Amino acid sequence: MAKHAFLSVEWIDQVTTLQMEYRDRMPVPAVKMRMNQVIVEVPFGDGEVKMHIDSTGGAATFGLGHLESPDVTVTTDYGTAKKLFVDNNQQAAMQAFMQGKIKAQGDLAKLMVPPPPKNDAQKEFEAKVQEMTE
Repeated sequence: MAKHAFLSVEWIDQVTTLQMEYRDRMPVPAVKMRMNQVIVEVPFGDGEVKMHIDSTGGAATFGLGHLESPDVTVTTDYGTAKKLFVDNNQQAAMQAFMQGKIKAQGDLAKLMVPPPPKNDAQKEFEAKVQEMTE
């Protein structure tokens, strides 16, 4: 599997392909939510990536650009986002939130719902994402 810079177009394309491959085997999200994200201090492009996660269809999908009428919008820096998306470090998320590195607007209660237990497919998916990320 080729390695790509986190949040590059190539990385997002490859993760999107993996999502489709694993979609029917992943745990059902604990909460249905439409979340927009703004990642700042990105070391390429114009320094900002706008993306979204939508779990209202029963599976969490993400992509570039923002959704209309999100439940919540989260802004964070590139390093923190990488800890969350690639390293799956939820403790880093809590620390970053307390340090003001994660800013959220909207229905914060939806962000506080613990995720469901990981199954083998999710663990495999996460390992592949780590493997493909520079």
